[in-house]
Amino acid sequence: MNPEHGTPPSATSRAATLLLGLSTVLIGLMAGLFFAFDVSVMPGLAAGDDRTYVTAMQNFNAAIDGNGLFGSAFVLALLATAAAAVVAHRQGRRGPAVWAAAAALAYLVVLVITFAVNIPLNNELADAGDAAGLTDFAVLEKFKGTWVTTNILRTLLCTAALTALARALLLHGRATAR
Repeated sequence: MNPEHGTPPSATSRAATLLLGLSTVLIGLMAGLFFAFDVSVMPGLAAGDDRTYVTAMQNFNAAIDGNGLFGSAFVLALLATAAAAVVAHRQGRRGPAVWAAAAALAYLVVLVITFAVNIPLNNELADAGDAAGLTDFAVLEKFKGTWVTTNILRTLLCTAALTALARALLLHGRATAR
């Protein structure tokens, strides 16, 4: 209920709240995943031998590729965020709409980087075959430098998107309380 007017929030207001909340959770999950790779997984693998690195990354990538929950969150993060921006815009709530649109744009860049850089590198590593029989680790050297750098960029972009969504939620909440 709107405390000042004693009226229930509109359906579009509830939709915006739901979409902004869902977007924030999904983008937060993606930021957390990328961050975990930045601060623990990749440095941990780099401290070991090349065969272990290749085997672990091949296993991580296979697990993520076949995970419907991950795939859903990965794609729905963009869809929910873009929808939140559209709904807020249609409600005439420029502030939340702009911040949600900025978040959607930042996350869209994450998807472009993922599909243009990280996934092809993952595929090259998978195509190298079983790490136990690998003799040429040139593919790994290319993978390490580029994949790690672009993952840091994905983390930063997701964090920026998460920050923008937090601002959108704050502005939305203030407008809804009026």
